[in-house]
Amino acid sequence: MAEDHLWWRVAWRNLGRNRGRTLITTSALAFGYLSAVVMVGLTDGMSAELVENGTRLLIGQAQVHASDYLPERSMYRTIGGQNGVDVADLLERLEAHPDVRAAAPRLYGGGLVSGGEHTEAALLLGIAPGRERHVTTLLGHVTEGRAPASGSREVMIGVEMARQLGVGVGDELVLVAPAADGSMGNDLFALVGIFDTGTPGIDASYAVLALDELQRLMAMDPGRIHEVALTVSRPVDTPAIAEALGAYLGSDPPTEVRPWTALRPELAESVALMDSMNFIIVLIIFAMAVFGVANTMIIGTFERTREFAVVRALGSSTGNVARTVVYEGIVLGALALVAGVAMTWPILVWWHRAPPDLSALVGGFSWSGAQWRPVLRVEYSLEGPVLSALALFLTAVLAALYPAWKAARIPPADALAGR
Repeated sequence: MAEDHLWWRVAWRNLGRNRGRTLITTSALAFGYLSAVVMVGLTDGMSAELVENGTRLLIGQAQVHASDYLPERSMYRTIGGQNGVDVADLLERLEAHPDVRAAAPRLYGGGLVSGGEHTEAALLLGIAPGRERHVTTLLGHVTEGRAPASGSREVMIGVEMARQLGVGVGDELVLVAPAADGSMGNDLFALVGIFDTGTPGIDASYAVLALDELQRLMAMDPGRIHEVALTVSRPVDTPAIAEALGAYLGSDPPTEVRPWTALRPELAESVALMDSMNFIIVLIIFAMAVFGVANTMIIGTFERTREFAVVRALGSSTGNVARTVVYEGIVLGALALVAGVAMTWPILVWWHRAPPDLSALVGGFSWSGAQWRPVLRVEYSLEGPVLSALALFLTAVLAALYPAWKAARIPPADALAGR
C-alpha cells in the first residue's frame, strides 16, 4: 500500500514539472467535457421540445378509452358503453392519482362544415374548455376570437379550414354529423374562434365545439365520452404511468390507458433516434481528444527517458514504470473533470434558463407531426454528465496506455548511454 502511494506521488509531481503542458492538456479535456454535456443537453432539449409540442398540442401525454375503442374509433364505443359513465367521478378518480396532473374529457364525431357556398369534411371535437387548457395547448393557439362556450351553439375551426370556407369570426356555419340514434344531426353554429397551430393537418380538418354541444348534435347522453386526455407528472415515464393507471382504474368500466409512445409511435421513434445520438456525440468528441492527450503524454514520456532508465537500473519493475504513466493519466483526468464540471455547470444553468431564440432568423417547422420552435433549448439530464465523465476518464487512461507501454520498454543501459 505504501509503495502504491509512492507511485501516485511520483505521478502527481511529474504533472507539476511542466505546468504549462499539463494546463493545456487539462483544458482540452475540460472543454471536451463541456462540449459533450452541452451537445447532449441540446439533443435532450430537442427531444423534450418534440415530445411537448407533439403531445401537449392535441393528443395529451396519455389517453383513457373504452377497451374496444381503438383502433376503429367507432362513435358508439364510448367509455361505459351505451350507458355512458359518471364523467365527473371518472375525472375525480384520475386526478386523485399522484402521477396525473390534469384530465380533460372529449367526444369525437365525423361530419361536414358548411359556410356560404363551400363545404368541408371535418373531424368534430367536443371539449370541456376549462379542463382542456390544463391538458393541451390547443386553445392557446386561438389567433382570432375565443374558444366556444358550453351551453351555446358556438364552434371554432382552424385557419386553413376558415380560408377554404371563406369565413371569419362572426359568420354562421352549418354542422352536419351522424347521430348515435341513427339520425343525421345538423344545426347552425356561430363561428367564435379561429386557431393556428402551424400543423396543416389540424388547421384544415378540426372543428372544435363545447362537449355538451357536440353530445346534443350527435344525440348522445351527457355521460358518453370517447376519451379522457391526461397530463402526467413525468412525460418520460408515461408508459409506466399508463400501465399503473390501467391497474388503478380496474375494469369498471372496462378501459384502456395508452401513453403517447403508443399513440404517436413515429414521434417515439424520432425521440429514440435523437437519444441514441448522445453516445455518438460523446464518442466523437473524446475520440478526437484522445489523440491530442496521447501525443502530449508521449512527448512527456520521451523527455523522461533517462529518468525511467535510472529507475529501472535501481531495480524497479517495468510494471511500476508503466503504472506511473497510467497514474498520470488518471490524475490528469480527475483534474480535467473538476475543471470541466466547474465550467459546465454555470453555462448549463444559464442556457437552460435563457435559451437562445432564433425565431427572428429561422421559422419553426414540423417534424414527425410536431411543431419544432427554433429555440436552442438545453435540458438537464443525468445521462449526459455521467456519460461524458466516464468518457473523459476513459480518454485519459487510453491516452496513457501507449506512453506507458513505451516507457516500460526503455532499455536502461541504452538510455543511460545515450543510445
